[in-house]
Amino acid sequence: MDKRLHLIYSGRVQGVGFRYAVMDIARRQNIVGWVKNLDDGRVEIIAQSGEATLNNFIQEINQQFTGSIKDLDTQWLSADLSAGKLSSEFSDFRIKF
Repeated sequence: MDKRLHLIYSGRVQGVGFRYAVMDIARRQNIVGWVKNLDDGRVEIIAQSGEATLNNFIQEINQQFTGSIKDLDTQWLSADLSAGKLSSEFSDFRIKF
């Protein structure tokens, strides 16, 4: 069963290729959703896949950017939030501008 993950990374996560690396990691793991920079210097991610895959996703991001990440706010959500429509909400993983 799919889960949805809402992540907010803070630290030196803008201007270091963070979004592009996150997109690459997500696409390799068949995760759908998006990543975007926030005006306050943080990066926000919405990702959807199986729970184990999402845990691997977080682990790979954290390992790749271990020196850049100061804090991570994680919120797990059910993938059936909108009466079954959620699974078709995303078709891939992309950067939002």
